[in-house]
Order: sequence, then C-alpha cells, then structure tokens
Amino acid sequence: MATSLDYIVYVCEQISNVGSIRYKKMFGEYMVYVNEKPLLLVCDNTVFVKMLDPISEKMKDAEKGFPYDGSKEHYILDIDNSEFSKEIITILEPLISLPKPKKKKKDNL
Repeated sequence: MATSLDYIVYVCEQISNVGSIRYKKMFGEYMVYVNEKPLLLVCDNTVFVKMLDPISEKMKDAEKGFPYDGSKEHYILDIDNSEFSKEIITILEPLISLPKPKKKKKDNL
C-alpha cells in the first residue's frame, strides 16, 4: 500500500515550524526534507528515521522496521506525537548532510 497524499500532508503539518519543509515522491513513496536535508522516509503511511546514535536513547522504545525491501532497519517515528517528532528532527537536522548536486548528463551525439 503506497503512502497517500493526505498522509504526507499530515506528516508535514505535524512537524511544521522546524524549518523549511517539503516532500518529494520517490518510487511511489515519499522523502520529507527539512531545510533541504532528507530526514524522513514515509512508506506505506509509516514514518521512518535512520537509526543514528544521537537519537538512540530517545527512540529506545520505538518500533523498528524496514521501509522497503533491501533497506536497513529504521526507527518508526510516532508522527502523531508532534512535539516528540519535532524534538527528534531538531536533533537529526544538523547531523544530516545536504544531498550532493546531481551532475548533468552530457548528450552523446
């Protein structure tokens, strides 16, 4: 089951005021960017965050799961708890790098 547009809008509303937020559809699911940094992966109406040490204590009781086949295990973020979600994002945002710009393909004529 793919993530619904209504759900991704809800996710973005829940984390409003933590920075510039946008989402991008990728492979039928979504990536949520905060200040242009990819922070949340939303698959099957479930919000996933990378399992990083700085949030391990706060996320110790969180469910874990795999966002897609072949992925690493992630924490499942309780997006319904807006304040907690914002706290996790505030910790993660400085740790995540901006994506590298894509190189433009040269036409082979």
